[in-house]
Amino acid sequence: MTTHARRRSLGWLAALALAGGLAWGAEPAAAAATAPAPFRVGRWLPSDQQAVDRWVKALIQEADADKRPLLPVVQEFQELIEDDPTLFMLFHQMFEQIPDRPEFRLDPSGQQQIRDYRQMLRLINQVLTRAPGFDKTDMVGFPINAVLNWPMGTPAGSAAFLDPRVNRQLKRILAQWAVFLSSRESCAVLNDHPENGWFGRDAKQAMPTFAEDFVCDPAKPHYGFASWDDFFTRRFRDGRRPVASPEDDAVIANACESAPFRLAKDVKQNDRFWIKAQPYSLYHMLAGDPLSVAFEGGTVYQAFLSALSYHRWHSPVSGTVVKTRLIDGSYYAEALSAGFDPAGPNESQAYITQVATRALVFIQADNPDIGLMCVVFVGMAEVSSNEVTVFPGQRIRKGDQLGMFHFGGSTHCLVFRPQVKLDFDLHGQTPDLHATNIPVRARIATVVRR
Repeated sequence: MTTHARRRSLGWLAALALAGGLAWGAEPAAAAATAPAPFRVGRWLPSDQQAVDRWVKALIQEADADKRPLLPVVQEFQELIEDDPTLFMLFHQMFEQIPDRPEFRLDPSGQQQIRDYRQMLRLINQVLTRAPGFDKTDMVGFPINAVLNWPMGTPAGSAAFLDPRVNRQLKRILAQWAVFLSSRESCAVLNDHPENGWFGRDAKQAMPTFAEDFVCDPAKPHYGFASWDDFFTRRFRDGRRPVASPEDDAVIANACESAPFRLAKDVKQNDRFWIKAQPYSLYHMLAGDPLSVAFEGGTVYQAFLSALSYHRWHSPVSGTVVKTRLIDGSYYAEALSAGFDPAGPNESQAYITQVATRALVFIQADNPDIGLMCVVFVGMAEVSSNEVTVFPGQRIRKGDQLGMFHFGGSTHCLVFRPQVKLDFDLHGQTPDLHATNIPVRARIATVVRR
């Protein structure tokens, strides 16, 4: 498929979304009537929808009281929406298409909490000069995601958030937030407040071995971290996450501190990834890379990261880096087939591997029974700043760093060729949204020798 054809395909996908062709109708409406999900993957948002509503209400009050003009990148977003007739229509429709029912965050007056795109922009504007604070029950690690939660699940929202122009501007907005999160001012939440500080009483209960696990100095201000980003990309102390069987190339190590989501075999080169089952479509997942054909009929293992976890990536095998790629994609797209996901895109974990911003690292493993493999690191919502720290031709050992997510992480996949026979060790778990973390660098699979 050519680049032009791929663009036409994405345009068709967006058009289907707008028309309601992506399983829109009875199935999502039924999903919308159900109770909010009791668990939200990775705990980036509270499990209780009312907690999200309270947070949004407070943000609205703050934004209403703030008379400052929009930041330039947010003003540019408003101009983009209002200057283009298609986007102008979609950003109106995404709020109109939210069902008029109490479960969709209606305030006491019977109105939607967030009524239109201009109010949405004011709330995004507020987020860009704050860092997420800790809260053991109501932590909102995805503040922009919380603002967009319902509109992104509509047909118009699905089309808008797949639009390349929208995603280019969202990239600029998130880059602006990254500047703040890398500043000294972002350290304000790195304090010992008992409930909201990342080193306070409640945080220590949630992360009881933090000081022993990570490189830090509790005697210094902010534990020695220079910024929120510095805190979030923290490193494990030597010895805390040993590499599984470092001299045995048959043992594959976990690439991230992550929980198993799905294990798929005989994966197709092209598949209908937007349907409810969300199968993997290798050509789209690997952004049309010529190397994707090597994995047709192969195996994909996917796992997700959590808000309190470690967010650096490590090589699952020893070998040579063949190629790395950074793929620009969507930030707030979710599968319409999932209906109104109360914590979108929770139910779209497989879908976003094809459309979201992501990094690809192709590795030629030393073990000939593995050969060429690919690791895909997928950003989701605010956690879409992928940094690759290796280069083509570089020799790496199993467990070496490959890169990192800045401000958290979403999900990652290990992709193997069909010739590779694997015995996976998921540490007694069944892959799903309720799984728990397997340590980074721990054994995740063993190659069955041919």
